[in-house]
Amino acid sequence: MDSPTTHDKLPSVPTGTEEELVIKQNQWCVVRTLFEQGLNKTAIARQLELDIKTVRKWIKQPFQPQHRKRIRALDQYAAFLQARAPEVGFNAAVLLREVQELGYQGSYPVLLRYIRPWRLAAQAAIEPTLRFETDPGQQAQVDWGSTNVCFDAGRKRVHLFIMVLGYSRRLFVKAYFNERLDALLEGHATAFAHFGGRTRTILYDNPRTIVLDKDEQTGAVVWNPSFKDRLDFYGVELRLCRYYRAQTKGKVESGVKYVKRNALVGRTFRDLEHLNEWLLEWCLTIADQRLHGTTHERPAERFARNETQALIAVEPRQPPPRERLEQRIVPRDGLVVIDTNRYPVPLDWVGQQAAVRVLADQIIITTGTQAPITHARLQGKFVQARWLGPSRHYQRLSASPPEAPPRFALSDEFGLGEVEVRELAAYQQLLEEVGI
Repeated sequence: MDSPTTHDKLPSVPTGTEEELVIKQNQWCVVRTLFEQGLNKTAIARQLELDIKTVRKWIKQPFQPQHRKRIRALDQYAAFLQARAPEVGFNAAVLLREVQELGYQGSYPVLLRYIRPWRLAAQAAIEPTLRFETDPGQQAQVDWGSTNVCFDAGRKRVHLFIMVLGYSRRLFVKAYFNERLDALLEGHATAFAHFGGRTRTILYDNPRTIVLDKDEQTGAVVWNPSFKDRLDFYGVELRLCRYYRAQTKGKVESGVKYVKRNALVGRTFRDLEHLNEWLLEWCLTIADQRLHGTTHERPAERFARNETQALIAVEPRQPPPRERLEQRIVPRDGLVVIDTNRYPVPLDWVGQQAAVRVLADQIIITTGTQAPITHARLQGKFVQARWLGPSRHYQRLSASPPEAPPRFALSDEFGLGEVEVRELAAYQQLLEEVGI
């Protein structure tokens, strides 16, 4: 058979291009067609100028093109993006800003498409959360929320203690200027009084005021001892959410949002006391009387019908006051610093060691020999209490010089005895006399 002319030959294509794959697939189709028409393998190889081994392989098995892997501009940042994307919630705007700092010059839509498979895989891996309904009096949920509130003196951030009864959805809220343990314990006591009792269990997140440590594998919990002692006094069984699964206490999470969006919007208050008066009124007249979206009942009616008798009465006696004892050396200005705030004491106490009792709402300072000084515990930081005692306590000590120059006793082991304190002019005169 004559060899094919130049125009019958298949064009030569550089190795590794996408076009080469198309040409090879066309060649395979021609080989298969000629073979089915009766040409033998040698004739096909000669006619198409192919190696006989290639013809045999293509006749024996289907054509399987080996596509080249597409290289994208973001591939060089893939390791960074895979590690960083879950940390920022797959926020493409944040990732674009950070990867641009590494040298990426592409666009936002390209990055969005690049991380989309990872985001979908992460969403598919999220465990579903089933709504958990409790029996009357079985469970309450507690959490903190914080927001800026308008006072007559200006905007200030407040922290909202919120307790929600799991069955009836009645809620109680009280505002504080911090989330310290004192506020947490006082919030519990006030909430129990508001509802007329407590539930068997209370569900919390894992704040440091409650949990000092927790082993997620074994479930062992190291409780804040002061918190645990107070809740043991009430007889409450404590429950904790799993880490990163705060949605399991969704009733109180919804309650926090509800308070912020309904009770506080567009309102200005004289002070914290005025705010809490309004929050109590709002709980009773609005939150308890609304038609709840899940139960389709008013919380007050659902509570009165089934839950009021199911709550457990708390001890009528007050729990012992929580306090801590600290020691301070009274400084020269007579202002004792407790939790960054300053509390004045008589200047006669300067230099003495004072015992400080820190209570939830009081600071009591005493040296053991004088009558104790009591101050209302200040809220906030870097605040100075006002002294209300006799004015003589804050008169500066006399600055008149003593009749004789002071003498300082040195250690006897050196045999130096006492050294008289002289003015600097005396030493200068001595230096001039010896010619120095």
